[in-house]
This record gives sequence, C-alpha cells and structure tokens, in this order.
Amino acid sequence: MNAIEPAAGIVREQEAGLDAFKSVFSAMHTASRRSPAVDIGRRRMRLDALMSLVRDNTERFITAISADFGHRSAHETRLLEIFPSLEAIRHDRSHVGAWMKPQKKSPSIWFRPGRASIIAQPLGVVGIIVPWNYPLFLAVSPLAAALAAGNRVMIKMSEFTPRTGELLAELAGRYFSAEEVSVLLGDASVGADFARLPFDHLLFTGSTRVGHDIMRMAAENLTPVTLELGGKSPVILGPGYPLEKAAERIMVGKMLNAGQTCIAPDYVLVPAGREQAFVEAARAVVARCFPAMATTPDYTSIINERHYQRLQGYLGDAQQRGARIVPLSTASADATDRRLPPLALLDVNDEMRVMQDEIFGPLLPILPYADLDAAIAYVNRHPRPLALYCFENDAGRRDRVLNETVAGGVTVNDTLLHIAQEELPFGGIGPSGMGQYHGIEGFRTFSKQKAVFYQSGLNAMSLFNPPYGALFERLTKILIR
Repeated sequence: MNAIEPAAGIVREQEAGLDAFKSVFSAMHTASRRSPAVDIGRRRMRLDALMSLVRDNTERFITAISADFGHRSAHETRLLEIFPSLEAIRHDRSHVGAWMKPQKKSPSIWFRPGRASIIAQPLGVVGIIVPWNYPLFLAVSPLAAALAAGNRVMIKMSEFTPRTGELLAELAGRYFSAEEVSVLLGDASVGADFARLPFDHLLFTGSTRVGHDIMRMAAENLTPVTLELGGKSPVILGPGYPLEKAAERIMVGKMLNAGQTCIAPDYVLVPAGREQAFVEAARAVVARCFPAMATTPDYTSIINERHYQRLQGYLGDAQQRGARIVPLSTASADATDRRLPPLALLDVNDEMRVMQDEIFGPLLPILPYADLDAAIAYVNRHPRPLALYCFENDAGRRDRVLNETVAGGVTVNDTLLHIAQEELPFGGIGPSGMGQYHGIEGFRTFSKQKAVFYQSGLNAMSLFNPPYGALFERLTKILIR
C-alpha cells in the first residue's frame, strides 16, 4: 500500500515521514488559497457528508472503539460519542447560515455616514490532534465546526486508538475528497511533525504536559492554537444539598468511561465529618449501577497497560503517604482486562501524586472542608480547572462558588452536562487550556472575523489632509476635547 493515497485523503504509514503528509497539507493549502470563499451550499454539503459518515457507520465505530480499549461499553459509546457528534453536526448545520451573515456594526460618529461590518471568512487549513479517550467525538466535534467555518481539515488520530483511526481514515476517503478532509495515523513523533505544519489554526486536545510541547512546535510557524487540556476538576458538595443525590450524580460522572474523561470529577470536597457518609452513598450508587461489576459489559476498561499501571502507581504512592483506599465495589481489579472498579481515597494530601496529576481513571479522593470559605480557598490555591461542579440548593452559597472560583465550565447540581450544550462555549483557562469551541464559538475560532469599513462618497476626511493649518487645529481640538 502506498504511504499516501491522494484519492482517499489518507496518510496511513508513519514511515512515510514528514514529506508525505507535507504534500497532503500543500494540496489543501493550495486549494484553500485558490478558492478562499466557500458558500453555504458547500459547507452544508460537507456537514451532511460528516453526518452520514457517523450515522451510517455507528456499529463499526462502536466495535473499533471497544477493540481499542480492550472493552468499551457499547451503550457509553452511543451516549458519549455517537449522540454528541451528531448533535454537534446538526447544530452547526442549522445555524451556519446565520453565522455567515455579515454583522453590521456602528461606526464612530466622526466617520458617519460610512458603514462598518464584520465578515467571517474561512481561515484555510485547520489541524486537529485527537486524544484517545473519546476518539470519535473529539475528532468530529471540532471537525464539524471547522467545516461549518468553510475550512479544509487534517486530523491526527491517537496511536492508542489505532482501529478507530484506521476506520475514520477509511471513511474520510469515502465521504470527502482529499482536499477537504484528510486523516493521519502514527505515533507521537508523527504528531510532532504534524504540529509543525504551518496550519492556519491548530486544535489540540490532550494533557497539559503535551500541550506545552504542541504550543512550542506551533510557535515555529506562529500558528494560532486552541488547547483543550485537563487538570483536576473539583466537586464542592455544599452543606445544603442532599448527600445521596449528589453521590449519585458524582459517581455516574466519575464512572462513565471508567473515569477517562477530561472533565470527570477529579476529587470531592465534602463538609467535614460527612466523608464516611459520602463513601457509603457512593458505594450504594455503584451497586445499583453495576450489580455485577466483574462481568458487566457496561463498565469500560482502562485504555492500555501503561495507563493501568499509572493508576496503580497513584494508589501505591497514596498508601505509602498515609491515604486509606476504600473499595466502592465488591469486585476486584482485574489486570487481565484492565478493569479497575471505582475506589475512594481518604486522608489524602497534596504531597500525593494522585492529588497532583489529573487522575483520568476511577479513583476518587474525598477531602473534608471546614466551611465554604475553606473549600473555595482550596480550589483557588490550585491551577484553574477545566471543569468545576457545585452541588448546592442555597442560591447564596451557590453564587459564591460561581463568582469566587474560575474554571473553564461549570455544571451545577450535576456533572459533565455543560459540555453537551452547543450554545455554551467549551474550553479551559491557564493550565487547563486556551481558546474555546462548540456552537458559534467553534465557528468563530475557525473563522477570521474580518473588519470592513465602507467609506461614504460624502465624507470630511479631506479636511484632515496636510498641509496642516488653522482649520486642522480647530477640528482636532473638537475631536480630543
């Protein structure tokens, strides 16, 4: 098989090297400059093709993703990958016409009767680097936004999900031309070469550590970047919220995809003295959701041995430093299929690795707090998170959390759900990311908002031409008074 199949728009082999996918980029770049204007019909046609790609191949994606994970719940793939992917495409398709319309702006009074407006134009060629934890949704959602904005797109899939990557590469070649969408497969070195291409915009989803590297590589070409990173997303369980109800929503959010979610609840701050009550409520939730944890097809495996051992390392380090590990299920960890039942961690402190790194697994530290001031202060002492969750019915306490903490996004009295709102921007802040997308924010991220001023035939600009004299002095005094 050739390293590049131009008709299919796929770069398959790592051995092809930088020159191979440089040629794919070059073809896209040339096409984007040759035809910079992309009308609404073409954009909707591309979004329709993407919709068909996902819908027509749902079962194949479910099978591929499960094979990549060792086992991934088919129900979770439908709920967390297929459904939000289709919703993102639908939303972008239905709104792109309105988003494309020039926005009228009011010119300064001194420049009337001139007119001002903003025209949204495609940037050109967009690069998307996809993580392994949601390999379909985190490819399709930004792809839909980039296509709605009229761009051509190159996608780098994770080497940890090779079957999903191969499938998306195959389908991209069937549903799109090589100059519209191209999929790249390969390891981290390929990803580094990818990030060094002179894209018009690069979106990366992944760890904060790798985000530093991506930003440095993109800087070589002054490529603007959107970084969707991670970090430790806290939960503040307020004293006025029913503990059992909170435990249900927190544990469901934590157990989806076995905690391998960038906005999964990372740790829970509970009122002092209620830690054990929370543990018991969490254990009851696990028993209801997974009565046969050891054999259920609805619980997902850890993606690979490296990440399974990483999580085991957190547990060992925490125990050595005095933490208590509390099983929340009667099932035991199974290294053969990397199934790790949820575990609570008590008596944790910031010296432990589990409280320093993003967990990305079904481990849930539980920390007591004396009062709301202390809980807010704890969150604010740490890097600003990608997500924050507040469980509180009292409006005053709830608003204090919202106003006195800074996070990429918040769900109140539940977890994860803010990411599913296409009318809300999604993105981090500081170590948890920069830039945002979803809905119109994705359209804006992948568009150039071009400022245009239309000069009127009747205007006074000639009064400000040199040589400057008494009239100029009088007019400028009026302007700056």
